[in-house]
Amino acid sequence: MEFRIINTDHSARRGVITTGRGLIQTPAFMPVGTNATVKALCPEDLVHAGAEIILSNTYHLYLRPGHELIRLLGGLHRFMNWHRPILTDSGGFQVYSLAPLRQVSDEGVRFRSHLDGSTHFMTPELATDIQCALGSDIFMAFDECPPYPAGENEVLQAVLRTTRWAGRCKKQKDLQQSGSALFGIVQGGVFEGLREKSIGDLLPIGFDGYAAGGLSVGEPKEEMYRIINHTGPLLPPDKPRYLMGVGDLKDCLHAVAAGFDMFDCVMPTRNARNGTLFTSQGRLSIKRAEFREDPSPLDPECSCYTCRNFSRGYLRHIFLSREILSMRLNTIHNIHFYLEFFRNMRKAIEEVRFAEFKRYWERISF
Repeated sequence: MEFRIINTDHSARRGVITTGRGLIQTPAFMPVGTNATVKALCPEDLVHAGAEIILSNTYHLYLRPGHELIRLLGGLHRFMNWHRPILTDSGGFQVYSLAPLRQVSDEGVRFRSHLDGSTHFMTPELATDIQCALGSDIFMAFDECPPYPAGENEVLQAVLRTTRWAGRCKKQKDLQQSGSALFGIVQGGVFEGLREKSIGDLLPIGFDGYAAGGLSVGEPKEEMYRIINHTGPLLPPDKPRYLMGVGDLKDCLHAVAAGFDMFDCVMPTRNARNGTLFTSQGRLSIKRAEFREDPSPLDPECSCYTCRNFSRGYLRHIFLSREILSMRLNTIHNIHFYLEFFRNMRKAIEEVRFAEFKRYWERISF
């Protein structure tokens, strides 16, 4: 993997990541395909929308259908018929957020599956081996994500453990002789000093990119922005910077202004299934009665398949009727809107007018 910066506008960066399966233009938004599918969409839908990379999850694919089965069936790209880059999250966040009765030690995490209650022991080595079996293009190191709120000493212990685990992931990946990239994850909660320590401890290990984890987990917005502003400039300027799990568009604008390059979130897909759609005029709930007789497209400024072919009245009807097509058409639109938003943001950075772009969209009610 190679990363090249094309242009900058203050701290905002316009770059390109080169992988063996294609280019990723940054700032980039990665649609989330947790279970080897972006919910309600076919791979062709993602290609038409302009997705260059998607995210899948180690924890979920390990539990079902199993990484060895996916390896047997040709790897994750062939398994899901997606031939562009894939980033796999290590599963650390899911172990802490989904798994009941987990026990954390320096060796790893013993947890019970949220699917059937079976007991498993996830180590940094296993998390790396799973990602090798999946064959993703970018691996994430296994980390400990402390909850919010957590005391400074508790977060410190998570930082120290995350660093030790990161070194073990790097060693295991080198043993596997995988050609994929590996990103280290910076922890530290809302404590600036611990974020600095996490970065300082990770840099000597040497990663292909660096991610900020443990944000957007319940902390106030001002706290998240403070840590984003503090962390971004401390990360290596020649490596991609990934802000994990953040997808609110105003948050993304703030993070790009702080120098972050990559984002993922379930917001566009989950909101689509619930009838909430993102438009050039702001957030819209398609279930509202005012759209019952509305013949206009969802977003007159959008060129997606949904907006070119269906009215607000029709989209409201099939949503209230709980038709499967509703989830599909809504998701096509939201993913297209997000990817178009990021395309326009990249253009604004190229033309050195990112501040104007940011001011404009911050006025929109998302």
